[in-house]
Amino acid sequence: MSMRKGEGIVAMLLIAFIVFWSFYIHFNDPDSLTEEPEECYTGIIRVWDYPRLNVDTGSRYSWIQERIREFEKKNPGVYIDFTPLDWESGPEKIEEAIKSNEKPDIVPISFNFPWIDELEVLNEFLDKEELDEFKFETLKLVIYNEDIIGLPFMMTTYTMYLNLDLFNERGVSPPLDGNWTYEEFVKKLEELTFDSDNDGINDHFGFTSFVEPNYYNLWGIILSDGAEIMDFKKNKYKFYGDSAIKGVQRVVDLKYKYKVTPDNFGSLGEKECWDMFIKDKKIAVYPTGSWAVKVLEDLQNKGEGFNFDIANYPLGDEKLPMALSNGVASFGIFKQEDKKKVETCVKFLKFLSDESSQKTLEELGVFTVKKGINDMYKDNPKMKRIEETLYYTKIVPKDENWKSIDVILQDEIKKAVLNKKTSKEAVEEAKRRVENLTR
Repeated sequence: MSMRKGEGIVAMLLIAFIVFWSFYIHFNDPDSLTEEPEECYTGIIRVWDYPRLNVDTGSRYSWIQERIREFEKKNPGVYIDFTPLDWESGPEKIEEAIKSNEKPDIVPISFNFPWIDELEVLNEFLDKEELDEFKFETLKLVIYNEDIIGLPFMMTTYTMYLNLDLFNERGVSPPLDGNWTYEEFVKKLEELTFDSDNDGINDHFGFTSFVEPNYYNLWGIILSDGAEIMDFKKNKYKFYGDSAIKGVQRVVDLKYKYKVTPDNFGSLGEKECWDMFIKDKKIAVYPTGSWAVKVLEDLQNKGEGFNFDIANYPLGDEKLPMALSNGVASFGIFKQEDKKKVETCVKFLKFLSDESSQKTLEELGVFTVKKGINDMYKDNPKMKRIEETLYYTKIVPKDENWKSIDVILQDEIKKAVLNKKTSKEAVEEAKRRVENLTR
């Protein structure tokens, strides 16, 4: 009996040993102590984007397609389905996708993107250090009520292009270091306005441009005396008063006081102005986007262009080379049910704005949205000089009514340039119309 009792105790001890040994092995096994890798999203991400012209090849979508291929290589199991948009029908296509619930995952957004409520808020995916890497002007366009609804990935600006052949022909020196006061600017333009065939009618002009919504080629002059379009802190319209009137008058004076523009300045369209500058070679100074550097270089290399340089907008009372641009491109993410998918979408947007991707923006003739990337355009002094002026570039206001405000402003400024109103009347009428719009 005692032997059986002893055998029972031994059996119980053996069972206890096996059980506790199993627990011991499990909790002390090095493999079990190793943290399991976090499961990443695998699957398809749908990206839509507008054309981004490669200034070397003429391709319209190669930049984003190459970034997609690189990202897919670095993230096995993630496949990006790319759909090209065009500028004319793109907004309508996005709207239809929202209505039919066939939205892409990643979509290009702008300062007046009308479907903000459809986008993911990205604050939790970005720390302060990451946000500090962006140029502040670029982030302003993707922050609504402190919610970050997208990430910028490229920017551009406007500058002035000089036909140096005309400058040399007329014995006019271009502005030193690209800077000139308004008074120096108009004096040179007067010397560059002339009658080439002695018929008593000027056929070469110092300057021309056009006035149309969504183009800001004249606004470097208009804002040069300190005028602002919106008070960002109060989110209120601010383009009125002496500085606004003076800025508009500076543009009007080019036509009527100094007579350095064609008579139809104000009614000319973008294509007509560009052709006068690039094909007819009858305009000495023309303001447009940074994309034109590559175009002019290519024409020059083919023997079809002219020697050219760039200059800043003339300095007004602000004593700074101002410019206004809508050229900040950003992506947003439509709301998702899968948190892992959102994380991967954010990862792609961060990839587009990392240093290696940003340096490839030279292919597009545009500029980085990040601080501290200073070695772009090392071999292109003109682009380098434009890049240095980005600090003074104002970005168009972020307002849900901006599209309508822009139409009103450009309409009233055009009336002033066409002598249908005084500059003061145009500015005051614009203020009245905008205030009625936003009530």
